[in-house]
Amino acid sequence: MKRMFFGVLFVLVLVPMLAACGGDASGEGEGESEQSITVNAKSEPPSLDPALATDTTSGWVLDHLYEGLYTENKEGEIIKGLAEEVEVSDDKTTYTVTIKEDANWSNGDPITAEDFEYSWKRVLKPETGSSFAFYMYYIKGAEAYNKGDGSVEDVGVTAVDEKTLKFELEKPTGFIEKLLAFWTYYPVNKSVVEDNEDWAAEADNYVSNGPYSLDSWDHDSQLIVKKNGEYWNKEDVSMEKITWEMVNDANTYYQMYKSGELDMIDTLPTDVIAQEKGSEDFKITPYFGTYMYMFNVDKEPFTNPKVRKAFTMAIDRESITENISQGGEDPAYAFVPYGVDTPNGDFREQKEAYFEENYDEAKQLIEEAKQEEGWDELPTVELMYNTSENHKKIAEGVQEMLKQNLGVEVTLNNQEWNTYLDTTKQGNYQMARMGWIGIYVDPTPILDYYLGDSPNNRTNWVSEEYDSLMAESKGIQDPAKRMEKLHEAEDILMEELPFMPVYHYSQNYLTSQDYKGIVYPVNGMPYLQWAEKK
Repeated sequence: MKRMFFGVLFVLVLVPMLAACGGDASGEGEGESEQSITVNAKSEPPSLDPALATDTTSGWVLDHLYEGLYTENKEGEIIKGLAEEVEVSDDKTTYTVTIKEDANWSNGDPITAEDFEYSWKRVLKPETGSSFAFYMYYIKGAEAYNKGDGSVEDVGVTAVDEKTLKFELEKPTGFIEKLLAFWTYYPVNKSVVEDNEDWAAEADNYVSNGPYSLDSWDHDSQLIVKKNGEYWNKEDVSMEKITWEMVNDANTYYQMYKSGELDMIDTLPTDVIAQEKGSEDFKITPYFGTYMYMFNVDKEPFTNPKVRKAFTMAIDRESITENISQGGEDPAYAFVPYGVDTPNGDFREQKEAYFEENYDEAKQLIEEAKQEEGWDELPTVELMYNTSENHKKIAEGVQEMLKQNLGVEVTLNNQEWNTYLDTTKQGNYQMARMGWIGIYVDPTPILDYYLGDSPNNRTNWVSEEYDSLMAESKGIQDPAKRMEKLHEAEDILMEELPFMPVYHYSQNYLTSQDYKGIVYPVNGMPYLQWAEKK
C-alpha cells in the first residue's frame, strides 16, 4: 500500500463539482430515478455547519453541499472553485480574490465577499466554539481573536466590495490553497445564519452553495441531497440524487449491499474481506491517516510515560492487520503515514519505526512504573471505542494481547459516535480509539493533531518544544529544511507517546458495477458528483 501513494492531494475533504446529465437543474423530473445512488454514512452526521464539523461523516456530506474559493478536481488537483481570479502580493502574504459573478446560494441569493468575511470570522469567534478554528490561524490576527487576545477588527479578512475578498496571512504559507478547499473555509449565507441559529439542524432551513442542496434529513436514519440548480457549475454534475443511509452494523450494511439496497459500502466486515477480494466490485485504496489509541496522560496509569511505551510495545500490529482488519493496512510504528513525497523521498521511509514490539521489555517497563508510582498493582484500565463491529474486533484483539503479552487486564466500553466524541472531548476516558486523516498529504496536518492547543488533542499531553518546532516549520519555505523540522517534531511525539499507533489506513469498498465515474481520494470518502449510473 505504501507504494500506491503519490504527490500532494487534499485530504479529508470531498469537494463539490459533479457532471450533469438528464433531468432538470434541480435534479427533479425525467431521468432522476436513473441518476441516483445510495451509500452508507454509518451514523448521523454530528454537524452540517461547516464551522462546527470535525469528523469525516459530516465532511462527506458537507463536501457535496458546499464549495470554497478552491476545490479539487477528479485527479485530486487543487483548482479554483468560487474564485474567478486571485492576485497575490509579491511577499505572498496578501490575497485579493474575485468571486464568480454567477455564484449563487441554493435559495438564489448571490454569494458575496461579505459572506466569506462573515463566515471566516464566525469560525474564529470564540463564542462559536469551532474546534477547527486553528486551521485559520494562518490568517493575520486570527489566532489572537480566537483565543480572546485580539479583536475581530484585527483579523485580516475584508470584503472590499460585493465580489472582491482580500485576506492577509501572518507569513507566506505554501499550502494555503489546499486549506482554502477545506470545509472550515466554506462560506455560509450570512442572512440565513443570522436569522435562525438552528439553520443547520433541519433540511427545511438549510442553504448551501455546492453541487447539491439538502432535500431531506430523517435524523439517525437517512439523508438525501439533490442537484443544486443554482450551482454555477451544474453542467458538470452528473449524479442528480445521493442518499446516505445510516446503518452502523457492518454485517447489516453488507447484506444491504448484497441485496441491492446500497450501491456502495466501505469498511467491510472483516470476515467477508477474503471472499470479496476476487470480486470486481471490491476495491482497496490508500487512505492518508493513522488508526490509534489515545492515552489520557492525566489519568492513571498513563500519567507515567513508561506505561504508555509498554502498552505501545505490547501489541502485534502485523497480526491485527493480517488477521483482524485484513484491509491491506500498514502496521504503524510512527504517526505520519506513508505517501508524503519530499526532496529526499517518502517522509515515512526515512524513518519507518520509532520502537519495536518487545514484550519482555514492555513488562520490565510496567514494573519500573509501578515502583516509581508506588503501585502494588497497575491501576485498572478501560479501553473505549466508538460503536462498530470492526472497532470492536480490533479492541478485543488489543485487549487479549495486553493480557497475554503484558499481564494487564483491560475492560472494554463502547459508545455511539456523537456521544463518544463528546466523552473524549471532555477527557472522560483512559485509553480511547481514534483515527486521523490529514486535510492534505503532508506531515503538517497529521502532526498538528497533537499540538498543545489543538482541540483534536484529547490526551492532555502538551510539549512546548513540540509546539515550537511545528510553528517554526510552517514558516520555512525550503521543502527539505521544512521536512527536517517536521521529523524533529515527530521525534518528540514518539518519545513521549501520548498515543499508541496501530496501523496506517487503507480503505476497502464494494461498489456496484452499475456505476462509473466515482472518485476515491486518498484523503476522504468518495466524491460522488461525477458518478453516473450506466
